[in-house]
Amino acid sequence: MPRKPRIEIPGYYHIVNRGVEQRIVFETSEDFEYFLGLLETYTRDFGIVLHNYCLMNNHYHLLVQNTQPNLSKFMRQLGMNYAIYFNKKHRRSGHLWQGRYKSWYVTDEAYRFTLMRYIEQNPVRAGLTKGVGEYAYASSYYFLGAEVPRLLQEAWIHRSYGEDKAAIVALLENSVDNDTLTELKKASALVAAPIGESKPDTDALKRRFAKVKDTKERNQVILEAIAQGYSQHQIAKVLGIMQPAVYGVIKRSKEKGKKQ
Repeated sequence: MPRKPRIEIPGYYHIVNRGVEQRIVFETSEDFEYFLGLLETYTRDFGIVLHNYCLMNNHYHLLVQNTQPNLSKFMRQLGMNYAIYFNKKHRRSGHLWQGRYKSWYVTDEAYRFTLMRYIEQNPVRAGLTKGVGEYAYASSYYFLGAEVPRLLQEAWIHRSYGEDKAAIVALLENSVDNDTLTELKKASALVAAPIGESKPDTDALKRRFAKVKDTKERNQVILEAIAQGYSQHQIAKVLGIMQPAVYGVIKRSKEKGKKQ
């Protein structure tokens, strides 16, 4: 039976690949660095933007953005050339990867922010580090480090926050709801329309914020909306601001509550 063709429409994609039979595919620091070198070469050659990555010893996660229908060609070059290098270096033969890479089309902003956190928190969940930004083979190591390499110069976090480390930490350390991530992946696999909110709820939220007179009152309404069950994404969309800004309001409120 022929394999289903890949979705090749331009946009954001979450990509995952594993070693065959869950074998280790990055054995040494040189292996990690070689793979990152290939990433830099092929993202440049194919016009791909790398936003986030995490390389674990037997798999990796990428959040990439393409503007041309060339994702399969990009991934073929990346996977094939790394496998040639790895097999030669470690004196092995045969397939290195567990079949074709898996990819999910990122249908909306909420999914994208969830993925950023999910990818960067991988080493923390695996018990390799205590906090985001401490693992040398994840992009947050550079977002929160001294210098961002060319590979990540166009990444959304770097372009949006630059040297504002506190804002980056606030974004990436926000908890990930795995049930939400599972549902979002299902939706993206179908390339559905962007996941939206019900119109009545959104309209009610718009009317509430329309009465706001200043930032202090706006922040209070944000907290009330969260308590009523609105998502950070819904609130950010209604206000026309980025989701991390909404999270910042919530975080500051919690910190203030702890001090009282």
